[in-house]
Amino acid sequence: MFQVPATDEEWNTIERGFSSRWNFPGVYGAIDWKHVLIRAPMDSGSDFFNYKGTNSVILLAVVDDDYCFTYINNGANGRCSDGGVFQSSSIFNDLEKNMLPEGGFIVGDAAFPLKPYLLKPYQHSPLTFEQKIFNYRLSRARRIVENVFGILVSRFRIFERPIATNVMVTDKIIRTTCVLHNWLRKTSTTYLVKENIDHENVDTGEIIQGSWRTENLTLLPSVERMGNNHSSRLAREKRESYTRYFSNEGAVPWQSRMVL
Repeated sequence: MFQVPATDEEWNTIERGFSSRWNFPGVYGAIDWKHVLIRAPMDSGSDFFNYKGTNSVILLAVVDDDYCFTYINNGANGRCSDGGVFQSSSIFNDLEKNMLPEGGFIVGDAAFPLKPYLLKPYQHSPLTFEQKIFNYRLSRARRIVENVFGILVSRFRIFERPIATNVMVTDKIIRTTCVLHNWLRKTSTTYLVKENIDHENVDTGEIIQGSWRTENLTLLPSVERMGNNHSSRLAREKRESYTRYFSNEGAVPWQSRMVL
C-alpha cells in the first residue's frame, strides 16, 4: 500500500497540477479500479471468478496529475462487488474522515458513488449542454488514471497473461510494478512520452488515443458495474456548482468543440 500525501505542500502541489495542466481546480487525485487476471488458486472455488468470466484480483488506485500512483489497494478477489472494494479500502475511511484539504475532492467514473469528496459524471439522459461540459472537463482529469493503468500493462509484460503465482506473491508483483512505474515516470525521459498517452487536438475537438490503447491488452478490464444513484445534497450541490463554473468564469476556449 502506498502512502498518500502527508503534508499540505504535497497536497497543494497535486492540486496545482490538476488546476494548471487539466483545468480542474480542487482535484487531489483520480481514482479507478481494474481487474488483474490470475490463475485461480487451488480449492478457491469461485472466490476469484469475476463478472467477465475470468479469475482476477482487483487493483484500486489513485493517481496524481503527473501519471504517478499515490495510493494503491490490491488483492481483493475478483468476485467482490465494486462498492465493497472501495468501501473496505483504507482510503475510503480516510476520505470519510476528511483526509483531503477543505473543499477538495478526487474524481472517478460512474462506478463510484457521488460524494462531497468524490465527483463523478452525470449519467442521466438527456444531459444539458452545461452538464456535457462538466462531464468533458471531469473526463480530462479522470483520464489520467486510465492512461496509468494502460501504460502499466504495456510496459510490464507479466500482465499479458494470467499471473500464475500464489495470491500473496501476485500482490507483491502488482505493488512492485506500481513502484517501478513511479520511479521510471520520474527518472526516465522515454518511459512515458506524448504518443503513449491520450491527448487532445483542441482545434478539431479530437481526442487522440495513446499507443497503449492500440495494443492487444487483454488484462486489466474495467470494473463496469455502476454505483448506486443515492448521493447527499451536499455532493449534488458541489457538482452543480462546478457545472456552473465551467460554463461561466471557469470555461476554457475549446470546450464546446469537444462536446458537439
